[in-house]
Amino acid sequence: MEVAPVLVALPILWATARRLPLTTLAMLLIGFHGLVLMLGGAYSYARVPIGFDVQHLLGLARNPYDRFGHLMQGFVPAIVIRELLIRRGGLHRGALLTGLVIACCLAISATYELIEFGAAMLLGQGADEFLGTQGDPWDTQWDMLMCLVGAIVALALLSRVHDRQLAQRSEPFFRSP
Repeated sequence: MEVAPVLVALPILWATARRLPLTTLAMLLIGFHGLVLMLGGAYSYARVPIGFDVQHLLGLARNPYDRFGHLMQGFVPAIVIRELLIRRGGLHRGALLTGLVIACCLAISATYELIEFGAAMLLGQGADEFLGTQGDPWDTQWDMLMCLVGAIVALALLSRVHDRQLAQRSEPFFRSP
């Protein structure tokens, strides 16, 4: 389930590459996020080796890779959603765009948490291992907070770079087939 977004996104990106060309920034972020998801899926987020290294280095009580994954769940979609809203939705840069991007990222995070909840209810006793909460009763809230922080940081750090890449595009967002 942790790798499912990659398995969904790759065919969509492939099928829409001509009609829906994304900026280089958006594509690089999507690729990096895919790697983050695949690494988390390969080990289970609570057991990713680099997370243990960071845990020991910073003296944390838990493996922080899950938190990083949720930070990326806001960081990457923020730029992709921003691009879609500017190029296809016709929104102008500003507070409305920023608010909608953040709201969409939080909606994605909340939806994912509800899917996790449903899967955990079906799994019963295996839920703690599946969810990777590492004994934290506030894990869901932390996950959504990390998504929020990721979206805000992405918009703060990358909006100007993203704007430059968007300005370089002369072709329409959707090409006719």
